[in-house]
Amino acid sequence: MLNGFDELAEQSVSGKPFVHKSRRTVSLLFDVSAIQSEMHLDYPDHLTLAYTKAMMGFLLFNSEPQLIAMIGLGGGSLTKYCYNHLPLASIVVVDNDPRVIALRDSFCIPEDDARLQVLCQDGVEMVAQADAAYDVLIVDGFDRHGQPPPLCSQTFYDACFQSMKEDGILVVNLLGEKQDMELYVDRIRRSFDEAVLAIDVPDSNNKIVFACKGTLLDIPDQQIIDRLRLLEPQHDVALRLTAQNLLQQRRNNWQPVD
Repeated sequence: MLNGFDELAEQSVSGKPFVHKSRRTVSLLFDVSAIQSEMHLDYPDHLTLAYTKAMMGFLLFNSEPQLIAMIGLGGGSLTKYCYNHLPLASIVVVDNDPRVIALRDSFCIPEDDARLQVLCQDGVEMVAQADAAYDVLIVDGFDRHGQPPPLCSQTFYDACFQSMKEDGILVVNLLGEKQDMELYVDRIRRSFDEAVLAIDVPDSNNKIVFACKGTLLDIPDQQIIDRLRLLEPQHDVALRLTAQNLLQQRRNNWQPVD
């Protein structure tokens, strides 16, 4: 675990994932330019980064998923939150970097049990092997170069569609050049027959994409508002802001630039 800047710089050059500890937080990094995951030492299962809170917006459409799959463990922020706050859900998480998985204890990620599996596996492979299995599929896979191209391809998003249950929801964290993100959103739209909502995360460059195999994204505005009122006392993840952004996005009927 690294504390000094010289140590950080040296580890950054190596290209290996590493842990940086400050007085209040523990962070996962691939280099010094960007934090991949962050944990508050006093509240290890809380979500601290805005984009992770936005990804929990799937609760507005399905508040009690039975099976959640995640691509990208990172520091386990979403894994821990879902494990601790969605007790009816089973969770399978894959990451293709064993060095990331080896750091799980640094981020208080629970041990595998009947509800949680963390596997060293390629996310593309996992999705290709699944068939109408997942209620929620969360794609948050990054390496030091950004988002791996196989996790942004049309073939991958097509496989995501096939991997989910009839009303399954795909949640994707995008980060990169604007034209690239627009291309990826367009691919998701093709795979999911336009059943897509994409929102920007305030004060960050992340874009969160929600796509549905069925019709859950089309539920009436009032149903989303009613569900928000029920969920807000249980989930401290800025659901009100996410709901506002999703509802505004539906009104705007945003389309990507070709």
